[in-house]
Amino acid sequence: MGVRIMAYDEGLAQRLRDLLGETVPAGTLGEKRMFGGLAFMSRGHMAVGIVGTALMARVGPTAHEAALARPHVRPMDFTGRPMNGYVFVDPPGIESDAELAGWVRSCLDFVATLPPKG
Repeated sequence: MGVRIMAYDEGLAQRLRDLLGETVPAGTLGEKRMFGGLAFMSRGHMAVGIVGTALMARVGPTAHEAALARPHVRPMDFTGRPMNGYVFVDPPGIESDAELAGWVRSCLDFVATLPPKG
């Protein structure tokens, strides 16, 4: 039995790369495989990512409930226990570039409040 790797939406990955390349200062952005998908790191912190076709958005604990109230958003849950401050946004919620950019901006704004990682 081999290791099972979950694929992620490469089209969404490219949209995120393009958007983040315009938004995040050079040298502060990274990509990392995690959670069975792809995560985009800002200053060493996971900001957004992709699992399957869903956007993984790190909105922070104070914005968590408001994010869940939005259409096409669900709790980020891998273990039967939702992760506070993280949500999944299903494809209908990020169809337009403006919708995706809004989520990315919210995530980057939250990550900017965290201390840089070494």
